[in-house]
Amino acid sequence: MDSYVIQTNGSGSLPSVLDVHVNIGGRSSGQGKMKGRKARWNVRPSDMSDKTFNPIRAIVDNMKVKPNPNKTVISLSIGDPTVFGNLPTDPEVTQAMKDALDSGKYNGYAPSIGYLSSREEVASYYHCAEAPLEAKDVVLTSGCSQAIELCLAVLANPGQNILIPRPGFSLYRTLAESMGIEVKLYNLLPEKSWEIDLKQLESLIDEKTACLVVNNPSNPCGSVFSKRHLQKILAVAERQCVPILADEIYGDMVFSDHKYEPMATLSTNVPILSCGGLAKRWLVPGWRLGWILIHDRRDIFGNEIRDGLVKLSQRILGPCTIVQGALKSILQRTPQEFYHDTLSFLKSNADLCYGALAAIPGLQPVRPSGAMYLMVGIEMEHFPEFENDVEFTEQLFAEQSVHCLPATCFEYPNFFRVVITVPEVMMLEACSRIQEFCEQHYHCAEGSQEECDK
Repeated sequence: MDSYVIQTNGSGSLPSVLDVHVNIGGRSSGQGKMKGRKARWNVRPSDMSDKTFNPIRAIVDNMKVKPNPNKTVISLSIGDPTVFGNLPTDPEVTQAMKDALDSGKYNGYAPSIGYLSSREEVASYYHCAEAPLEAKDVVLTSGCSQAIELCLAVLANPGQNILIPRPGFSLYRTLAESMGIEVKLYNLLPEKSWEIDLKQLESLIDEKTACLVVNNPSNPCGSVFSKRHLQKILAVAERQCVPILADEIYGDMVFSDHKYEPMATLSTNVPILSCGGLAKRWLVPGWRLGWILIHDRRDIFGNEIRDGLVKLSQRILGPCTIVQGALKSILQRTPQEFYHDTLSFLKSNADLCYGALAAIPGLQPVRPSGAMYLMVGIEMEHFPEFENDVEFTEQLFAEQSVHCLPATCFEYPNFFRVVITVPEVMMLEACSRIQEFCEQHYHCAEGSQEECDK
């Protein structure tokens, strides 16, 4: 019969350290080798972390060049409208947060998909006859980025594929590939104001396609799709029975000569998960409140997709409760003048930047229609000392201290992206420096000397 003896080293008062051995059948279990596990450290990163790759961080973090010490850095690279302090949110938005905090009502856990009252407010705000919404159709998330992550996770399994735009927001690839989901890139056409190449898009769809990601208005392009073009996209999705993940974080951030059309208002047949949030329109990206709007009037998603989103949301137990508590006042009390003034500033800056860069030999900007960005083509044949857009933007930073993101970050080489939220005087100075840089490095392409002499 096995005996169990506990031996302690030391006598008298309890020792500071107990040396405990359990004897089983006369043999100490603390002696000899453990079975089933090697007695050595072997801590390795997970497959998911190994698969997670952000092209923007990879490119920007690997930049070795330093800015020109004689020129103040002008950053046109960060899609954060709060950086320079010239675009504050409205006082009503700030007051709503103060009131929510002072109330003491929002310090505990909320349901993982958000307070019912907050979801009701979002549903009411975005409800329309063409795309009705109720609270059950709303999932609140920790920013629009998490909304996109939950949608991809609920729609696609490892080994399936999703369709994303090129150029497009790098997070789609980062999230999908970390989950083992294949990415297929459909092309946007700069000569058509970044409309989708619909024929090429449809050619990518196969039996493993889980969803189509449509970003409108666009980051990085600043483009806004017309109603007619959106209807053509929806026709492809309906014909191929592919659901749509609509990234509409820049919804309503459209310049006065264009109109924003939410995708869900244009189709009753295509199930759509629309992602949005407070970050851009209300100029508070750090508050991390986003949402998913579930549009499924043909009951194609059914309960399974809704239940799946609820289960996935339980992994982090929802977004900040203080912001949820402020949401009703933010949505109901933000004055229209705030939205109008923000868009007026962005359009003015966009026109200024487009006009200045269009006049520079070797650059081909594409006029934006909304959001906060402008894409600029580089005629690389006129800048032969640079191999690509990454080298071009690195040297621009080194010589002129102007930081733009190379569009290789968005799967679209030989372009760069300009953020148009900076103060106007800074925008003018940046364009002047870009002009000086291009003039210094511009070379006539072979056989075009006559053009250069004009």
